[in-house]
Amino acid sequence: MNYIYNNKEEMNKLLNRFCRYVKIWSESDGKAADRGVFPSTERQWDIAKVLVKELRNLGTRNVYLTDNCYVVAKIDSNIIDPQERAKYPSILLMAHMDTVDEVSGENVKPVISILSAKESPTGQDDTIVRSDGTTLLGADDKAGVSAIMAAVEYLMNHYEDENLKHGPIEVMFSPDEETGHGMDKVPLNILKSECAYTVDGGSEGELEAECFNAWSCTVCFTGKACHTGDAKAGGMINAVTLAGNFAAELPREMTPETTEGYEGFIAPMEISGTIESARVDMLLRSFDVDEIEKEKEIIKAAAKKVTEKFGGTFELGFRQQYLNMKQKMDEHPEVVARLEKAYEAAGVKVVKKPIRGGTDGSRLTELGIPTPNIFTGGHEFHSRNEWLSLNQCAKAADVLINLLTSK
Repeated sequence: MNYIYNNKEEMNKLLNRFCRYVKIWSESDGKAADRGVFPSTERQWDIAKVLVKELRNLGTRNVYLTDNCYVVAKIDSNIIDPQERAKYPSILLMAHMDTVDEVSGENVKPVISILSAKESPTGQDDTIVRSDGTTLLGADDKAGVSAIMAAVEYLMNHYEDENLKHGPIEVMFSPDEETGHGMDKVPLNILKSECAYTVDGGSEGELEAECFNAWSCTVCFTGKACHTGDAKAGGMINAVTLAGNFAAELPREMTPETTEGYEGFIAPMEISGTIESARVDMLLRSFDVDEIEKEKEIIKAAAKKVTEKFGGTFELGFRQQYLNMKQKMDEHPEVVARLEKAYEAAGVKVVKKPIRGGTDGSRLTELGIPTPNIFTGGHEFHSRNEWLSLNQCAKAADVLINLLTSK
């Protein structure tokens, strides 16, 4: 049906919408989130309030901004006949408003390039959006937010169109997905949909219904402080040395840099501390639950080896973040089948692949609402090299419109 793609007016609206959103600083804070601060940053309210205003202006009903910074909106079915209306399920569309805190998302300056097929990284005439290189772009996941809003605007503008019949639609934009806490306070009491779809993937065609099992880990080393000039006589035990040697003990072949596909990893993310105490923050990832337990043992053995060699003590803290959605998704094949049908209708070839990460949909699937993931056209996430293909983002909007308007 290609409602957005190759339509210059709709493409320009999508581009302007995306550029407007990425300029809003909405970076989350993983450390604050782990301390229980929710949302982890006040600035996430800024984009939430913008989206609430836009949704209301589009005519959606029951637009909520919850006390925990979730934006929820509902669109009534436009089908009068109750028997026909019953053939269309209620569907929830989701994307997250925050950007990762590993690279600054403040003062983003989108740079727009209109490229020929020869010049474009997508191999076709395309509009590519990047940052100026000093920040990330924020396509993760403001591309998803933009695609959803484009689809909502199109359906609201064509609400009376007999060719665009749809069932009840719910939209939710969440905070703190990047911290792993995005579904901690999800307002399940106001969500009525039977299934959901996150719009938080990458290249055109990607369809994801399985993801990592994810845990975080903190390793806290305690040393012994004394004056550095008398360190040998005083028996100094440098906790910073313990932390550094611990990181070096971890298997190189199990790092994110050396793994791909279905391979799991152990990722040291941050080391902080002083001579007396130091902390290593880590991520554990695997598609296999049993392998996560092996990763925990590897971490424990490495910490033990270091303290036996240098002295000092250590404490471990593990926290489950989300689980692989595959098992529960396999119980609802119709949810993925509906999405595959929407890809086909939009002229998009399905590329099934596992998520080497997770989405809010991972957690929501655990909570009982099956939620596969749709591409956004964003690339090289979490880096200053991040970029968006406008063609691919428009295709995501096409998929959403077809998804919502098919029985």
